[in-house]
Amino acid sequence: MNDQLLSAVSQYGAPALFVVVAIAAVGVPLPITLLLIVAGSMVAQGAMSLWWVIGAASAGSILGDQAGYAIGRWGGQAAVTKLSRWFGKGVDLQAVEAKARAWGGPGIFITRWLLSPLGPWINLASGTASYPWRQFIFWDSLGEITGAAIYISVGRIFSDRVMAMDAVLGDVTWAIAALLAAVVLGYQLLAYLRRARA
Repeated sequence: MNDQLLSAVSQYGAPALFVVVAIAAVGVPLPITLLLIVAGSMVAQGAMSLWWVIGAASAGSILGDQAGYAIGRWGGQAAVTKLSRWFGKGVDLQAVEAKARAWGGPGIFITRWLLSPLGPWINLASGTASYPWRQFIFWDSLGEITGAAIYISVGRIFSDRVMAMDAVLGDVTWAIAALLAAVVLGYQLLAYLRRARA
């Protein structure tokens, strides 16, 4: 499937990129980071315009995120359960809702580009938790534009080493996620120990 997506983007350019990232933002598991890096490489080769690519990727992601938010907001638990079955992933919506409430806007921002596998579930949970739409679209837009600019720029700068950069970024993302999890768990452990002493 990766070859087909890359071929579509190389043949149809920014419109194809827009469609693919919009579909992925709803929750379909597609290799968006790789696609954005490849698009950046194509920008470096003069095949596409930098601003059109960043705009198409950002707009497609934002549109897909809004669709996920709307499904959660108006479809509720039943729609989320059905959607998770379609994509073959079970999800504990209450746990994701609790994370969405705890993280707030910065959590939405981070899951747009750093912890992107959580993004579609945060969209659904933000909708079911009735997170204010204006705040959601602000943090969502900020995160998606940041993510598109970062990954496309990486592809543009390292256009001759696209596959190597994709592997490195994947490893770095998981390392940062593990570090964040360790910090959160450490903070919770310290809070528990302080409560136990009191």
